[in-house]
Amino acid sequence: MQSRLPMHLSPRCGARTRSGTPCRSPATANGRCRMHGGKSPGAPIGNDHVRKHGHYTANAIAERRELATLIRFMRGLIEEVDR
Repeated sequence: MQSRLPMHLSPRCGARTRSGTPCRSPATANGRCRMHGGKSPGAPIGNDHVRKHGHYTANAIAERRELATLIRFMRGLIEEVDR
């Protein structure tokens, strides 16, 4: 006999699992379970903690790109000298 408890009658997630079957976990308000995007949709808007160390600032990214370009140029010079 199947139970008629509200938790058993709640809508299901429905996301496809790795085996191809629909997920059977209960869905949250957005229609997905806690594992497929339900409870935590990510960091809150305006979250400054991800930039705490400055690794992803525009200046840091530009410096890394310049350094990568310089390294590629230097490797090219080394290959030309070795020929």
